[in-house]
Amino acid sequence: QVQLVESGGGLVQAGGSLRLSCAASGSIFSINRMDWYRQAPGKQREAVASITRGGITGYADSVKGRFTISRDNAKDTVLLQMNSLKPEDTAVYYCNADSVVTAVGILRDLWGQGTQVTVSS
Repeated sequence: QVQLVESGGGLVQAGGSLRLSCAASGSIFSINRMDWYRQAPGKQREAVASITRGGITGYADSVKGRFTISRDNAKDTVLLQMNSLKPEDTAVYYCNADSVVTAVGILRDLWGQGTQVTVSS
């Protein structure tokens, strides 16, 4: 069974930094694109950052210049370094893998359980 597990969330003051980690476990051969999403209370889930297996990245306008996504293909992990955090960054952050090649086939649209990030003003 393939799982995505996020960690690294917490409470931080505005202007501070956090680093989120998402680790995939299971019989994984490779993971295609990996993304970070977030969902604030009362709002829809939104895409924050993405990274292809080859390292091409993309960011939401609201986090450009502050957040950096990276991955380690050998360890099946993706990181999100978040700097200059703002109260509006408060949300549950979710890791997503669009497709995962496993020993039993290709799994699509996998989600982690989420990790809470709270930024105080």
